[in-house]
Amino acid sequence: MSRFRPTAETAFALIFFSAGLLDPLTAWSQDVRIPRVETGSITVDGVLDEPVWSQAAVLSGFQDYVPIDNRPAEDSTHVLVWYSPTAIHFGIRAFEPHGQVRATLADRDKISGDDFIQIVLDTYNDRRQAISIGVNPLGQQADGILRDSENSGSFRSQSSTGFTTDTSPDFRFESKGRLTPEGYVVEISVPFKSLRYQPGFEQDWGFNVIRRIQHSGYTSTWTAVRQGNASFMAQNGVLVGLTDLRRGLVLDVNPELTGGADRGPGAGTKFDANARDPLGVNVRWGVTNNLTLNGTVNPDFSQVEADAAQIQFDPREAVFISERRPFFLDGIEQFQSPTNLIYTRRIANPVSAVKLTGKQGNLNVALLSAVDNSARYLSDLDARYFNAVRLKRDLSGQNSVGMVYTDKIDGDHWNRVAALDGRLVWSKIWSMTWQGAMSFTGGVGETVSAPMWRMAMGANGRTYGATFTTTGYHGEFNAESGFIQRVDVAQATFVPRRTWFGDEGDMLESFTFGLTFDGRWDYDRFTAGTGPNDRKLHFNTGYSLKGGWSGGTSIFYESFKYPYQLYTDYFVERHENGVPVDTVAYSGTDRLQNLGFWTTLNTPRLNAFSANLFLVGGRDDNFFEWAPADIYFATITLNYNPTDQLRAQLLYNHQHYVRADDKSTVGLRRVPRLRVEYQITPSFFVRLVGEYDSNFRDELRDNSRTDDPILILDRETGTYHRTQERERNVIHVDWLLSYRPSPGTVFFLGYGNTMSEPEAFQLRNTRRLNDGLFMKLSYVFRVG
Repeated sequence: MSRFRPTAETAFALIFFSAGLLDPLTAWSQDVRIPRVETGSITVDGVLDEPVWSQAAVLSGFQDYVPIDNRPAEDSTHVLVWYSPTAIHFGIRAFEPHGQVRATLADRDKISGDDFIQIVLDTYNDRRQAISIGVNPLGQQADGILRDSENSGSFRSQSSTGFTTDTSPDFRFESKGRLTPEGYVVEISVPFKSLRYQPGFEQDWGFNVIRRIQHSGYTSTWTAVRQGNASFMAQNGVLVGLTDLRRGLVLDVNPELTGGADRGPGAGTKFDANARDPLGVNVRWGVTNNLTLNGTVNPDFSQVEADAAQIQFDPREAVFISERRPFFLDGIEQFQSPTNLIYTRRIANPVSAVKLTGKQGNLNVALLSAVDNSARYLSDLDARYFNAVRLKRDLSGQNSVGMVYTDKIDGDHWNRVAALDGRLVWSKIWSMTWQGAMSFTGGVGETVSAPMWRMAMGANGRTYGATFTTTGYHGEFNAESGFIQRVDVAQATFVPRRTWFGDEGDMLESFTFGLTFDGRWDYDRFTAGTGPNDRKLHFNTGYSLKGGWSGGTSIFYESFKYPYQLYTDYFVERHENGVPVDTVAYSGTDRLQNLGFWTTLNTPRLNAFSANLFLVGGRDDNFFEWAPADIYFATITLNYNPTDQLRAQLLYNHQHYVRADDKSTVGLRRVPRLRVEYQITPSFFVRLVGEYDSNFRDELRDNSRTDDPILILDRETGTYHRTQERERNVIHVDWLLSYRPSPGTVFFLGYGNTMSEPEAFQLRNTRRLNDGLFMKLSYVFRVG
């Protein structure tokens, strides 16, 4: 049964509560002691008919959290919990009298469009991060690591949650669910073998249950979580007095067999088998309850679906691609720090790798060492060496301090980065994260060092809030084992906001207004105390409406200084009376002024449809020519789920630059992407992905000043080339058969084809650029 655990902190809380200074629902944590059943056994079928369920603790009394907190949940949820010596078990009865339950046979981690339950297990009870076990009403799974949202400096509507879930890690557990006349029932069994937890005989786990209801757009929680708190994790309850948890031997051996054939362009070209060695193996050993050692030899790091094309708004900023490869995903959360100084996709073609991740007392540990092959095949081994260390020590409360060290060696060239970071949380609404680093890059007889820093601080009150973020990267800061979006830049951002909440039943449930003050400097200008290169002022709104609708709009006024670094190879062909007379260095307009808006709209699932719309319009930078342009950007996502097995998503990205003077198009990119999946069984699906990437750029001219043609200098030959109108239309088609009964055990069979055509969206005169077949067979042998 649920109880309150008395502590010294509770005594002070009672004093403050009696004086009217403390919300009774935040005065102490909600604790529950769940029964241990030695001989109970169940069949995970979503029925909850075994006698042992009558002994389980029953948790209820859920509270709304988003978009409006501090009121009882409209839809009741009962959570039954008990544990055996080797596993913890959950039974959920979710009542839904007000609307239709949304549920599909979704692939793993793809249940966000459904109703779902999210079990939060903070197995170290340190309120820093937790294991997330998610299921939809049919028992389809999603899992990952849940942690508090960090202060990013960007505007965030109050309708957003105060936590994020990284779905990269996978955990093995059983789940089944079924729809009922009252709503749905879900049964979950999580073996302790799949978790990391404290070594003690008796221990407490942080705990919560999150329920997402799609028809209303509400999120509710078992404990009373308040939006006006800097930490979601600090408001969880506790499972107290768990005893004698038996994990047993954790040893997984995962052999992989891969094969494929590639074909280049040309009608007579034949498929050639890949020269890669087909057999690889991964090993995972649970050294202790909370330390895991992974090793791999010749792993298969192929991807079963091409990364979606991303639109780049500023050519000075690199585009981030998430990690998907199985070996790196296990324990990846342990390598994270305030800045992406460890980015495992830098290891492109590993020969072997080993890593140790977990927790020892108050110390979080993550070590990685890999041998990467810069050549394509093992027979042509050209080794590069990557090493990464991430250590973080928990301090009192939710505070922590950590360090990062990375080391890359490529022949005579080497690069090292060392960093310190920390996180502070105080007075419930305040939080701060910081990081400082130095990079050291060298070769034969030369070493270059350079600094970076990042600090984010914020107050997250229920009605008022603000964030302040500052970052700086020296122009020679070099993190070759990490991902840095842009160097030679310093930035400061301040975002205050105010939120209003409607009464229960109102159409407008919440409305947030905020401002963004943003300045960016070239690093040397910042250290010299000069004004910002780029200045931004945004007027932001965010709202949530009854029925699950949400969105926001921002009006932006910006001023950008000429970024000369982008145009060092640009020259202008001077004309008089239409005749070329000289070639001079390009010198752009000193500053461009921008005025425009962005708006976004998110729909709930309406019958079988849901959608997201993001629009940007107004006057902005034309980076092609460094001149004013009228911009028209759109990202449209349409989801169609006509049955619980069929899913289709149409994603369309549109980026259009129109010259401000003569209204001609200088740049146009259109990328529609269609993804269709049919889930034959909960573990077996067929997927088809088609993407068309049409990219047009006009002949360039000095549009902001003379309108003379722009020339590009070829520094190898010393010759100048006039830019030409260019168009590239690329078509990607991928299909995949996937059978994945559990994480690590998979069978993939797929085909990918890349084509091009001269005229956009004609689908004629196509030419194959390359295509290929691939197969993967992987099985996890769990020893012990």
